[in-house]
Amino acid sequence: MNKKPQLSLETAVSHIKNGDTIFVGGFGMTGNPVHLLHALAETDICDLIYVANNVGEPGLGGGRLLRNGQIKKAIGSFFTSNKEAVAAAQSGTIEVELIPQGSLAEAMRAAGAGIGGFYTPTSAGTVLAEGKETKDINGVQNVFQPALHGDVALVRAWRADEAGNLVYRMTEQNFNKAMATAANLVIVEAEEIVPLGALDPNEIHTPGCYVDFLVQAHTTLDDLGSSASISGGAKKVSETRMNMARRALQELQPGDVVNLGVGIPTLVADLITPEHGIIMHTENGMLGVGPAPEAGGALDYPVNAGKIPVTALPGSSYFDSADSFAMIRGGHVDVAIMGGLQVDEAGNLANWAVPGKPLLGVGGAMDLASGAKKLIITMTHASRDGAAKIVPECTLPLTALGAVDMIITDLAVFGFEDGKLTLLELMPGATLEEVEAKTTAVFVEANERSQTQSRQ
Repeated sequence: MNKKPQLSLETAVSHIKNGDTIFVGGFGMTGNPVHLLHALAETDICDLIYVANNVGEPGLGGGRLLRNGQIKKAIGSFFTSNKEAVAAAQSGTIEVELIPQGSLAEAMRAAGAGIGGFYTPTSAGTVLAEGKETKDINGVQNVFQPALHGDVALVRAWRADEAGNLVYRMTEQNFNKAMATAANLVIVEAEEIVPLGALDPNEIHTPGCYVDFLVQAHTTLDDLGSSASISGGAKKVSETRMNMARRALQELQPGDVVNLGVGIPTLVADLITPEHGIIMHTENGMLGVGPAPEAGGALDYPVNAGKIPVTALPGSSYFDSADSFAMIRGGHVDVAIMGGLQVDEAGNLANWAVPGKPLLGVGGAMDLASGAKKLIITMTHASRDGAAKIVPECTLPLTALGAVDMIITDLAVFGFEDGKLTLLELMPGATLEEVEAKTTAVFVEANERSQTQSRQ
């Protein structure tokens, strides 16, 4: 078995040229090749097309390249986690192309498999589908996503052997596995490089045939940014928000595979006990998510899609982002609980963008909204300025068409029965008059519906 060249950081990044499209692994700073990026930041290489889920954190990882002005264009799914990336996009310093998280992972996997692209229901009917080819497949609108190929992939592995075989740690597979297959040149930053035969072939995630160069680099807490400690992920908790979380929990059944979005949905996780028998899924590559640890960070624990360290329950499994979104699109996630900005009478959802702000952070919302078997939206009934969120027709950029099954607000619970927006119950302390005053959508009450049916 041939051994791969082991290079210094400086020599490794010297293979990157001006204008290259570089793939950068990681979800947040977890599984991110931060040392290669910082070495690249010491060069005069510029006009890079930076492809990753996000552009690091301010001054960290890709965030350092951004500060240096080395990035010409960023392609990814969630740039709002770096305020400097948002400012650069707003000022026109960098060009940004937003791709839903699952489509991004699959586009790279397709390139690595020699496939030109694929059709997906994700983003159908939204602004991200504008200008793209669409096709009706079995009555469902699908959007064509071309494969995404890179000049160079910068990958972070936990262990590598001298042949370039790679093993990732916990949720550090994320985008690394697909990226390693889809670039002309693959440079791997590994925590440990071991002799041939030291890795069990059964445990290898990326075979060495994809890898060109190896670099050894040690990760420290400083390299992990906001995921370095559980203390960086404080939740906003109130009795009103907990009431919504408790009501959402009532919709979950033993054995359900459940994905929780950020905000109010994350509070549901704190209510789930082993007795509930619920299996938590996170889109960055884990099934069997447990509660947050009392202390520690991403060096000790996996992280969830909020980049917060979590524990792994007995029977948990790890996988990469492409496999994770295959579960979502394939209908293997029973329930998704997400936040919302607007839901309308047709069950359309808007939850990722507001007017006047750049479209920079869709994440996995579009994939989950269109792929989960049941979609529950938890949100305040009205915005801070008093505007209704349950409306006749969404005016904000759409996340998914006709996808919402239930809405849980601080005032009421709504469903969609026989295609009609239906008030199912009031939340503690709320009145029907208050709900009517703060809802611009037309809705029926569940008891009215049953009375109508009995008369028929």
